[in-house]
Amino acid sequence: MDIRTDFDKLARKLYGRPIHQCTSHELYHVLLQLTKDQLSERKETDGDRKVYYISAEFLIGKLLSNNLINLGIYDEVEEILKESGKSLTEIEDEEMEPSLGNGGLGRLAACFMDSIATLGLPGSGIGLNYHFGLFKQVFKDHLQTAEKDGWINDRCWLNKTDVSYDIKFGDVTVKSRMYDIDVAGYEKGLNKLHLFDVESLDESLVKSGIDFDKTDVLKNLTLFLYPDDSDEAGNLLRIYQQYFMVSNGARLIIDEMKEKGFDLYDLHKHVAIQINDTHPTMVIPELIRILTQEEEFTMDDAIAVVSKTCAYTNHTILAEALEKWPLAYLEKVVPVLVPIIKELANRIKKQHKDQSKVWIIDDEKRVHMAHIDIHYGYSVNGVAAIHTDILKNTELNVFYKLYPDKFNNKTNGVTFRRWLLKCNRPLAAFLDKTIGTDYRKDADKLKDLLSRKDDAAVLRELKEIKKTNKEELKRFVKAREGIDLDTDSIFDIQVKRLHEYKRQQMNALYIIHKYLEIKGGKIPKRPISCIFGAKAAPAYVIAKDIIHLILVLQEIINNDPDVNKYLKVVMVTNYNVTYAEKLIPACDISEQISLASKEASGTSNMKFMLNGAVTLGTDDGANVEIHDLVGDDNIYIFGADSDTVIKHYEKADYVSKDIYDESEVVKEAVDFIISPQCLKVGNKENLERLYKELLNKDWFMTLLDLEDYIKAKDRIFADYEDRDKWQRMMLVNIANAGFFSSDRTITEYNRDIWKL
Repeated sequence: MDIRTDFDKLARKLYGRPIHQCTSHELYHVLLQLTKDQLSERKETDGDRKVYYISAEFLIGKLLSNNLINLGIYDEVEEILKESGKSLTEIEDEEMEPSLGNGGLGRLAACFMDSIATLGLPGSGIGLNYHFGLFKQVFKDHLQTAEKDGWINDRCWLNKTDVSYDIKFGDVTVKSRMYDIDVAGYEKGLNKLHLFDVESLDESLVKSGIDFDKTDVLKNLTLFLYPDDSDEAGNLLRIYQQYFMVSNGARLIIDEMKEKGFDLYDLHKHVAIQINDTHPTMVIPELIRILTQEEEFTMDDAIAVVSKTCAYTNHTILAEALEKWPLAYLEKVVPVLVPIIKELANRIKKQHKDQSKVWIIDDEKRVHMAHIDIHYGYSVNGVAAIHTDILKNTELNVFYKLYPDKFNNKTNGVTFRRWLLKCNRPLAAFLDKTIGTDYRKDADKLKDLLSRKDDAAVLRELKEIKKTNKEELKRFVKAREGIDLDTDSIFDIQVKRLHEYKRQQMNALYIIHKYLEIKGGKIPKRPISCIFGAKAAPAYVIAKDIIHLILVLQEIINNDPDVNKYLKVVMVTNYNVTYAEKLIPACDISEQISLASKEASGTSNMKFMLNGAVTLGTDDGANVEIHDLVGDDNIYIFGADSDTVIKHYEKADYVSKDIYDESEVVKEAVDFIISPQCLKVGNKENLERLYKELLNKDWFMTLLDLEDYIKAKDRIFADYEDRDKWQRMMLVNIANAGFFSSDRTITEYNRDIWKL
């Protein structure tokens, strides 16, 4: 394999000139084709037993550099380009990021696909080929607005296949088409991400923003991820999407079984289906329907086989995310599936007459999707130790008592290929030199770094790497946002989906507190840069109000000459994987401040830790395991614990107004939201609504933890000034991050659930 020769030949073939005469745009297309050619030489991993990972999201990010790394040719390609006066970084800028996911759920699925391939396991991803993703976030008048986020063109990573199915809904039949994206493992292995699309899709249906006719299913089915569900049409469209995904997936799985000559009665011996959250739940009744109606199975046999084939990952205890569809909606969209769902529901009702909490169809005629997964799957896993304990002991306790053997924990992980080797090449090179390269395949080897925690030269180099990454982020933010960051300031970063339980609003209240302190003459020892990145779901009003507050604070603080030397606020636009790859290596303080018991796991906490940030967080999700690994001295934990929070909910005794009335610090920060300063810059309706929400409801207990958060944050800023101590904390976090490799997570999934 001569990459240099192939690269030059391809440049001449596509553009009639050598590499050094091609533009960055042209070189991207040359490298895209070169990489696809290299991937085509790898044989797809196969075996007698295979996992199908079904997920509504696969947030895969840009693929060029990741594929070059996994193919083992990144350094060579970078060198060839350098010799030709070209930059791989500039060429990467030409790549469009696939709009196939939104948050941690989708990013996790992408990491898992990478690890499944790297470990040489037979596995395919099954999802939808969204043309415009969630949306492209644009800020206007300090408000989030949404535009379509197109990424598909003639030259992208999608490979059109000849696989197509007729998918029948209640009132229409649509023809599907399967597109594949190759998923390369690190140095070996290749699997496929199968994305289903609609042949009749019409992108021109989206006229302005992200508004479109939600009723025209033939033309709209794969336009957007999570279409606005604030009306019936949006809810129905989500059901159309979910059934379309699983019906295609079920047919593909059965076809592959038949192609290999396997008996469908042995489906469970050859196939494991992992249901990623409740969106793909309908694969269970759909498989049963196909087996009974098209393959002549009895109902008993079909249920028995499918129940031994499907496994369910629970990602949240939030009620709105545990889908409950009105039976009437299912009757409209998938009437063919309703008799199967009713049969499954009746069987459970007969077995558990007196336990309505475990019924599939409740008294309000709503179908509980998670209940289908738990009753008719063979495994139920949470995604962090504390999350799984909460599922067992409270949220799903009634199910745990029925099926104790089904429940297990699989703490999430992230792929180190993207979140270290790709996004933080200076740190990867430092680790190669300091502890060798074994950590690239065995992440536990990062622990070898601990022996150097008192080595002044090592700590000094870590400091310089962080500075380099801060300079890179400074350039990136200046180009994207027009804001100057001070690289000598502390980079305090909170990036994740905007949701009240993640409590970006608490971070904003701290910023108000710090702003008022500075205005009063209390100057911090070192400037602080508070950086946010998040999208709010279009129908999530309060989440959009929180974004509005942050943008208002950004305007006020960054333009106040008394304050902006010491404090800066940046809400980055359209946060995505590309932005994350710049933010995470540059971070000093990782904000993981969800209300204890509400964050199932989190994965940004792991990425920040791996890249040498120190966590400021609650004992929630995987923070608990980070805390266990690094010890009290290398993490900053604050706030009420999960038991306390759960008791508050049980007793309904939390009253935010009481805390507001009792604490001058809390009152001052909350009142600033509707101060003349904020109202002059912001929108009265948005600010007053958020103010009233915090004062009268505060469902995720922001004010409960605010004073403790302020103390913890001030303590972490003070400790940052002891530079040797801080570098040691960085090192300890990096050294202990190996546990959070998705290779470890997938090894556990395979050992305990899939058994490939």
